[in-house]
Amino acid sequence: MKIAIVDYGSGNLRSAAKSFEKAAESLDFPARVEVTSDPHTVAAADRIVLPGVGAFGDCKAGLQRIDGLWDTLETAVCVEKRPFLGICVGMQLMATRGLEHGSHEGFGWIAGEVVPIAPADPDLKIPHMGWNTLKAHQSHPILTGLEEGADVYFVHSYQMQLSEPSNLLASTYYGSEITAIIAEENMVGTQFHPEKSQAAGLRLIQNFLRWQP
Repeated sequence: MKIAIVDYGSGNLRSAAKSFEKAAESLDFPARVEVTSDPHTVAAADRIVLPGVGAFGDCKAGLQRIDGLWDTLETAVCVEKRPFLGICVGMQLMATRGLEHGSHEGFGWIAGEVVPIAPADPDLKIPHMGWNTLKAHQSHPILTGLEEGADVYFVHSYQMQLSEPSNLLASTYYGSEITAIIAEENMVGTQFHPEKSQAAGLRLIQNFLRWQP
């Protein structure tokens, strides 16, 4: 199994790669994890991971600066239906558009907008940073074996506001409901960082490697 972790200048690439290597080893999967910015390597991968840290527009610009990478992702994910995992801003880029520092078009793979977190409680700090509890909204292979109320690690100021509730797999609560996991066909996205989420994160990565959409 060839796993491509997309390098476009944003994301916890080293920790993400180590987490995927550990997950593959724990499943006894023969897998090669490659951190890459090469569109040809991404096109040849069996599974694609798009991390992301920072602002929506900056991450989009970083992807588009690499010749052919945006279009390669579109083809691999939407046409060839390769299993895809977006992490944090990598998940947000799946949206129709992001509203961080202006309006920026996303991939448009899952209908929705990326909007500021606005907790009702003024004592809650932004960014939302630290451990928080997942609440599952429907069953999905990516959630297999994750305990109800599992804690995972978030760092973000914006969240995905979905157009279709059917795309919501799990949420968390931070003064209001926050989108935590989304899915559509061969795509899944996590607002939190599975590579920083210890046992729960490792289980989710294992599930992604075993998933046959």
